[in-house]
This record gives sequence, structure tokens and C-alpha cells, in this order.
Amino acid sequence: MPRKNNDTELMVKRLKESPAYKIAYHDDDFIDTDNLRPVRLQLELLKPELILRKQKIVSTIVVFGGTRILEPRKAEARVRKIEAKLKRKPGDGALKKQLRIAKAIRAKSNFYDEAREFGRLVSEECQMLNEHQFVIVTGGGPGIMEAANRGAYDVGAKSIGMNIAIPMEQEPNPYISPELCLQFHYFALRKMHFFLRAKALVAFPGGYGTMDELFEALTLVQTGVVKRLPIILFGEKYWRKLIDFEYLVKEGTIDEEDINLFIYADKAIDAWNYIKYFYESRSNSRTRPL
Repeated sequence: MPRKNNDTELMVKRLKESPAYKIAYHDDDFIDTDNLRPVRLQLELLKPELILRKQKIVSTIVVFGGTRILEPRKAEARVRKIEAKLKRKPGDGALKKQLRIAKAIRAKSNFYDEAREFGRLVSEECQMLNEHQFVIVTGGGPGIMEAANRGAYDVGAKSIGMNIAIPMEQEPNPYISPELCLQFHYFALRKMHFFLRAKALVAFPGGYGTMDELFEALTLVQTGVVKRLPIILFGEKYWRKLIDFEYLVKEGTIDEEDINLFIYADKAIDAWNYIKYFYESRSNSRTRPL
């Protein structure tokens, strides 16, 4: 029995709905396969690069730090809230632990203000209409990253947020320039973009992520993969207690001169002045491409 015309129309419709019919670069299931990982890596390197070029981003200063460090008023409010709960349940061990941690965060909340001031100082002095030098770049999240982006926002300057897609969904902080709010899947490509234009790295108190980026930078400079650039550990008391660099020297696992790859700072103006002095004292400040 011959098929009706509407049967052929349904057949064509099914063909067009088949995954095989999709154009390759419109096929998300295809793009997400293991075989296409090299292509995804290439795209994740290329897209941010083209965006940064279009926005005339010449150089950057990378700011890292803890996502949990709040601005002072929020840190204080959190302490008060937990204290109120503890008054109702004075024997609650979990609340006592929460209060201890909240007070520790409150004690570090001044770093939020310093990061914000650092972002403001750098952005106010360096950004011009036709090109953007020493643009603040962060991991795009809350805490210290938010503060640094916010400092640039305070003076109407551009700043970059390099967000990462992780299981615990990370929202970009609201102070990033929309045209420079990037998102990455691969940590490796994100790290590369952090350093491709970096002229300095400032590490505020933080956890695993902050230490990861700090030691990445120290390793790149120590091994000569990139030329020397200012690396500033913000909050000397915190960093000296956290990492005993002198012990590494004593144990012979780093050279004594490796301690000179970084300095400590406790004020935004001191960190910024050191970066300026570093480049004013050197005629060639360009880093070798990664």
C-alpha cells in the first residue's frame, strides 16, 4: 500500500529531530563528549582572550583571598545573630563552634576593607579611556574577591571576574564589569588566564584556593617560566603563622633567595606603592608568555 504524503512529512520531521542531523557546533551533547575535550580546551582559552583584547585589557593585577571573609558590618551582624541564639541555648556545642568561627572571620574583616581600598587605588590611577593597565582581576566570587572588584566599581573602573563552574554553584559578585564577567569549566585554563597579563599578584588570607594560586605563582617565578613580578602576601601575621617559609629553607627544600620572591603587606597603599616601585625600578616589565 503506497504511503501518504503526510507520512513522508513525518519521516522528514523525525530526521530533522535526530541528534545526528544537528550542526556539530550546535550539538551540546556532542561538544560535551570526551573526544571533544581538546576542542573545549581550545575554546576556553580563546573566548576570554578575544574578550580581553576587545576590551583593551593590556595588563592585570590578580587578587586572591578567602570567599568567607565578610565586610565588617556583615561579620559583626553574623556574630550578634549567633550570640542571640546561644543565649537561648547556652549549652549548644554546635552554636559555640559557629560563634568561634564567626568571631575569627570578624577579626579578619578589615581585610575586606583593605582589598576594596587596594582595588580603588589601582583602578583610579591606572585605567585610561583607550587602554586599561593593571586591571583588577579576581576569581569572581564573594569575600575578598568581591571587595577588590568593588574597589574598582567605586571609581567607575573596569574589573574582571574569572568565575569557575563548580558543584557548589558560585554566583559572580555584583561588582564585576558585565563585559568582563567570565566563566570557566577548566581550572587549568582559568589559571592560565590569571597569569597571561598579570603584572602582580596579591594574596589575602584565604584557604585552599588561595594557597593553590599563590604556590602556582611562586613556582612559575621560581622556575623562570615567567619573569619576576611582585607577589604580595597581605596580612603578615596570618601568612607567617600559616606557612613557615624559613623552615623550608632550613630543610633545604627551597633556596634562601626563594623567600625574596614575595613580600608582606598590611595596608593597601603599601602594597600598591611596592608594585609601582617594582616597575619604576625596572626598564623591562614584560612577562614571558605562558
